[in-house]
Amino acid sequence: MANLDAPTTLVDIQSTKDNRNISIDKVGVRKVKYPMSVRERDNGTQRTVGEFTLTVDLPHDFKGTHMSRFLEILGEHSRLVSGETIPEILTKLRDRLKAETAHLEVKFTLFRAKAAPVTGKEGMMGYECGFVAAGGKTEDFWLHLVVPVTTLCPCSKEISEFGAHNQRGYVTVKVKPDGMLWLEDVIDMIEKAGSAPLYPVLKRPDEKFVTEQAYQNPRFVEDMVREVALAFDADDRIVAYEIEVENHESIHDHNAYAFLARSK
Repeated sequence: MANLDAPTTLVDIQSTKDNRNISIDKVGVRKVKYPMSVRERDNGTQRTVGEFTLTVDLPHDFKGTHMSRFLEILGEHSRLVSGETIPEILTKLRDRLKAETAHLEVKFTLFRAKAAPVTGKEGMMGYECGFVAAGGKTEDFWLHLVVPVTTLCPCSKEISEFGAHNQRGYVTVKVKPDGMLWLEDVIDMIEKAGSAPLYPVLKRPDEKFVTEQAYQNPRFVEDMVREVALAFDADDRIVAYEIEVENHESIHDHNAYAFLARSK
């Protein structure tokens, strides 16, 4: 019977040599849920939960990477994850795992207090946000957001005597910033491009206002993607972007879709 208390030297299999001579582009951990903090535009800090993907490249002669080190490094930095702290995380990943490149992706929900347009009744609105970053041979950093909006069909409005069909649309963007670009700034630009924003709390006067606002601002998915592109083009802090708009059509059994990508 083995003596579990006896001192022993454990073999480090990951550090042994591999003779297949094949390097690996990315290896690491995915779907790591971890508490984190995100800086807010009003100088506050919001606590949330992030879902992380952390990877590095693996040289052709390494058997494997050291998975536990990813979690150790994340634990050292999860108190504040931002554009300023991510490069340090990537540097530590490369150094401790003897890698040339490192990648980090994180998804989280950012909450904002949002007041109804007429009554001012306030509620919390959640937005799906994220950071996508790379360090090493190629330095890269992108913001990722999914912003819901109301869209009203221009064709339906034009041909109908009574009202027009409307639906919830989702604007998914990847934005490459040059300098400090707040997530809230991007959300504001996207919401202004829709037929009307969404709100967590609406009383009857608010609902009347939002319904009429959408009717006065009809948008196809083509209109939406172009309006967001115009807003991004006008902002010098944005150097490249991808915009994807998908409407969950209320009178069809399919969705309407548009995509646009551009580098300035």
